[in-house]
Amino acid sequence: MAAFTHRTILYLRATPERVWHALTNADESGLYWGHRNVSTWLPGAPWEHQRTDASGTADVIGTVEAADRPHRLVTTWAGPQEQRPGGPSRVTFEIRSWQDLTRLTVTHENLADEAERADAEQGWAAVLSNLKTYLETGHPLPQQPWLMP
Repeated sequence: MAAFTHRTILYLRATPERVWHALTNADESGLYWGHRNVSTWLPGAPWEHQRTDASGTADVIGTVEAADRPHRLVTTWAGPQEQRPGGPSRVTFEIRSWQDLTRLTVTHENLADEAERADAEQGWAAVLSNLKTYLETGHPLPQQPWLMP
């Protein structure tokens, strides 16, 4: 069975350290992602994508596979009860600076099929647009972009 991959590249007017912090700080990620990314961010540590409604409910969980602050973060990605024959999907964040810009490459791999790849594409487009706006203006978009039909 073939695995599917989605990759997004975007350029931000922010330092690699600032991008890393926005991705890994629980309170800050909750501002633009709608979920708090909670972990120690050490290789082998668990991480959770927790709702911001104070319920503590994690909609996505995984393990930190690699963390090279502020350049590279790799995590597994799965629903809390999800058991996939090929194992969980994996998300890699590559963060590179160039002059006063940072290039963020997000690769979501080991997706089960084209439908899951299309869902990842839509989800990452919304979240990363909100991240870019948040980092460059100090405020997330006025509406949650992942709710757009």
